[in-house]
Amino acid sequence: MAKLRPLGDNVIVKPLNAEKTTASGIVLPDTVSKEKPMRGKIIAIGEGKEDKTLNAKIGDTVIFTQYAPTEVKIEGEEFFILGFDSVLAVEE
Repeated sequence: MAKLRPLGDNVIVKPLNAEKTTASGIVLPDTVSKEKPMRGKIIAIGEGKEDKTLNAKIGDTVIFTQYAPTEVKIEGEEFFILGFDSVLAVEE
């Protein structure tokens, strides 16, 4: 895995693939399933700022706003870099 270190109040997230079938069994068309995922696993957390901390830890699966991440591809792997403010929730 690539070595990335987020700066400031940023996190690095490994995107999780979107489901192609809903819980009720409806199969989603390719156009829907190719949208950016809004879920991912945190792989690194920046040091933050005095007034900001993230209530999540490395390994947590998080939900984030769809248009927030900056996409980067390193060694063939896709990662998202996004700010603390874009993380909406932690899955428990």
